[in-house]
Amino acid sequence: MKYPNKKNIVHQSIINYANRGMNLEHDINISNKYYLDNDIAVIYKKPTPVKVVKVDYNNRINTKIKEAYYETPSTTDYNGIYKGKYIDFEAKETKNNTSFSLNNIHPHQIKHLLKIEKHGGISFLIIRFSNLNKTFLLPTVKLENFLVNSNRKSIPLSYIEENGYIIEEKYQPRLDYIKLIDEIYIGEII
Repeated sequence: MKYPNKKNIVHQSIINYANRGMNLEHDINISNKYYLDNDIAVIYKKPTPVKVVKVDYNNRINTKIKEAYYETPSTTDYNGIYKGKYIDFEAKETKNNTSFSLNNIHPHQIKHLLKIEKHGGISFLIIRFSNLNKTFLLPTVKLENFLVNSNRKSIPLSYIEENGYIIEEKYQPRLDYIKLIDEIYIGEII
C-alpha cells in the first residue's frame, strides 16, 4: 500500500502453528463446558498418561520437565456420563476431502470403544473433515461394521455420510453432539 510519503508498507501476516489440529478439540472442550455449566452432562478430556523421569528444579516458578515418556497407550480422548449412561469417544480431524484414514485411529482405541459398547456404554467417533467444514458422529457399531466388511485402509466420506450423523455447529454448545446421543442412543428428540 502506498501512503502519501511514497513509502511502501507491507503487512505480513503472522501464522501460528502451535494449535494445528486442535480446532475440533477446542470445539468439543467448549461444548463440554457448556454441558457441565448447564448441568446437562459431565464429560471431560482424558489426560494423556505420561511418566515424568527427570525434572529441573531451578525454583518453584521455573520448574521444568526434562524427560518424560508415555506410560501406557492412551485409550480415547473423552469420557463422562449423560442421563446415567457412560460415554466414551475419540475425536479426529482430517484434511482429506474424500475419506478418513484408519491410520488415524489405533487398534487398541477401536478395541476400547467396542468394549464400552459391549458393557452397555455409549461410544463413538467424532470425525471432522476440516476442509469441508463438516463434523460427524460415527457410532462404534457402524465403525465395526465397516471394519468387518471392508479391506480398505480408509473410511470413505460417503460411508460416513450414510452411516454417521452430521453434528450441528452453533453458538452454544458449539458442537451439539448430546442432541445426537439423545436421538441415536437414548431415543429422545430434543
